[in-house]
Amino acid sequence: MNAIFIGIFVSVFCYAAVSRIKARFRYDDSLDVFGIHGIGGIWGTIATGIFAEKAVNEAGANGLLFGNVQQFLIQILLVLVTVVYAAAMTWILYKFVDALIGMRVEQKQEIIGLDLTQHSESAYTLVE
Repeated sequence: MNAIFIGIFVSVFCYAAVSRIKARFRYDDSLDVFGIHGIGGIWGTIATGIFAEKAVNEAGANGLLFGNVQQFLIQILLVLVTVVYAAAMTWILYKFVDALIGMRVEQKQEIIGLDLTQHSESAYTLVE
């Protein structure tokens, strides 16, 4: 039953991230990777700390709903550490790639379309 609640909540959270948060903060995520995998992963980690139950996994630990606040706090800490690590590594890799080859193409190439200028393909463009 807990898995059903986790699934219901994750669908709401991911939908909100893709439809509302992305529009509000105007970040570029054409494949909605953060809204689906980032938010879904964060919720899954936190939900484990809430809904974990030794009756389901004897080798595990109970979660917040079963009286174990410590497990919930561990899961929150895991989310924070992961977010900080991912942000730091993303920034480092961004700076490295930007210094090596650059992160943006010229504006003229964007106007013509990256299919033509970067991939020599004519899909999704009216220019032959």
